[in-house]
Amino acid sequence: MARTPLSSAKLSDRDTSRNLSSLGAIVPFVTKYRLQLIGALIALVTASGTVLALGNGLRMLVDEGFAEGDGALLDRALFVLFAVTLLLAGASYMRFFLVSWIGERVVADIRAAVYRHIIRLDSAFFEVTRTGEVLSRLTTDTTLLQAVIGSSVSIALRNALMFVGGLTMLAITSPKLTALVLLVVPLVVIPIVGYGRRVRKLSRESQDRVADVSAFSEETLNALRTVQAYTHEEIESTRFKGHVESAFKTAVARISARALLTAIVIVMVFGAVGTILWIGGHDVLDGTISAGELSAFVFYAVVVAGSVGAISEVIGDLQRAAGAAERLVALLATEPEIRAPENPVALPVPHQGHVDFEDVTFHYPARPDRSALEGLNLSVKPGETVALVGPSGAGKTTVFQLLLRFYDPDSGTIRVDGVDIRTADPVTVRERIGLVAQDPVIFAANAWDNIRYGRPDATDAEVRAAADAGHASEFLDRLPDGFDTFLGEKGVRLSGGQRQRIAIARAILRNPSILLLDEATSALDAESEQVVQKALETIMAERTTLVIAHRLATVLHADRIAVIDDGKLVAIGTHQELLESSPLYGRLAKLQFDRDAA
Repeated sequence: MARTPLSSAKLSDRDTSRNLSSLGAIVPFVTKYRLQLIGALIALVTASGTVLALGNGLRMLVDEGFAEGDGALLDRALFVLFAVTLLLAGASYMRFFLVSWIGERVVADIRAAVYRHIIRLDSAFFEVTRTGEVLSRLTTDTTLLQAVIGSSVSIALRNALMFVGGLTMLAITSPKLTALVLLVVPLVVIPIVGYGRRVRKLSRESQDRVADVSAFSEETLNALRTVQAYTHEEIESTRFKGHVESAFKTAVARISARALLTAIVIVMVFGAVGTILWIGGHDVLDGTISAGELSAFVFYAVVVAGSVGAISEVIGDLQRAAGAAERLVALLATEPEIRAPENPVALPVPHQGHVDFEDVTFHYPARPDRSALEGLNLSVKPGETVALVGPSGAGKTTVFQLLLRFYDPDSGTIRVDGVDIRTADPVTVRERIGLVAQDPVIFAANAWDNIRYGRPDATDAEVRAAADAGHASEFLDRLPDGFDTFLGEKGVRLSGGQRQRIAIARAILRNPSILLLDEATSALDAESEQVVQKALETIMAERTTLVIAHRLATVLHADRIAVIDDGKLVAIGTHQELLESSPLYGRLAKLQFDRDAA
């Protein structure tokens, strides 16, 4: 079944969504922390109520303190102000701490859930979906959600309460001036919101340019040896400076726009407040309202205007977060095609290592018009070594991919120890298989961790025994910290032969009944090949082995040789038999193997 790449089906990393309902997908992650939510809401209501109470206190202070000349009231007002300030500070602290804690906790849970899901998706998914797109969802999108859960939602709720409460207090204080505020506020807010969109756009562009700097530097640093080998240091430095300058120019435009927005806000807000004060001042002179009521009214008007501006700013964040939530939901909704059936069939114990390909046909999802294997029939007996030879692209690696059940065949059956692997749990099938690739993966860790990857519960003694059998201990013990030495990103501190021996030790520790060797010695020099070949002989003993062969030595050691061409098994037999019966094998032997013989 063809897949639609996520990158083309959904929004890009920084797009927004007007459908805020998609944020509902994160509600189950949030509601797990009910106590913290309740505490945050209590603190939120307390802080908002305290701010609104300050306006009423201001009215009483002006009308009863200043107007009446009551010094004792001023003293009490100061004491109450300090008490209210402490209450506001405490409530704000609790609100900020609890909301931020919930944001960090929820995003940590989402990241763990998304990664746990990603790591179980099958190879077909990654064949049509860019890894960078997936990583962006795991990092950028979850960071957007963290900003919303840990800040924006709290700001929106607090300012919604302040808006409703402030508007209510305005209406109680002066209905006439309230009507005026309702007329003036939109005139103030609309220009601010409109220009605020330009600021947000420039902010996104600034983020994009910084991302360009990061992407460029990551690419060149990962290819540092190639850069230096081709003496591109000055060229790449110039190109990097160009990206940096582009980011700087965008940042300057963003800073300029934000500074102008600040100036506009000051002019509009203080202009509106001044107008209300002028009208309200005439009402005080006319005796329509008291000076305290005017003071309280101005206070509440500022609260309402500020809350409207804050909410309008938060809406943009919510829309971006909704877009991020849509992308994460789409990723979590992607079901792997390779998964265990509801009632998986158990593989027999003890392991035998019997492998059967029966009339197997397969097309890669990215190449549906060309078969990678077609009608393949191949049976490998327990303990037998079978070499797979054929031209590049013939389908040899595909045999390994299907046996490891990275993909399922379009038709036909693959059996391990008599069990159709589609009816078994993929984990159980893979536990019986050890893989040594031509370009082995070495993780950024020490030798203990890299070898123990074959069996995480292995003891140090078992790891060392596997290293001894794989002829890896002899060079690991000479490293500065022995087995504890950090091997570098992708094993950069090791030679090709050393990386290969660690991969073999890892496979030995796994103790598989079936061994897959993607010609583990083809890229090595003669001396390294001899050492690695000894290690391979150790691990191949009494195990079913399938090996992709490019060297004469590998072919001669095999019990049988399977010749594959254009996805079909065209011949099978011993080296001598095939030289006489298979023209293709004879040509391959002449081209690929005679050099080794010489």
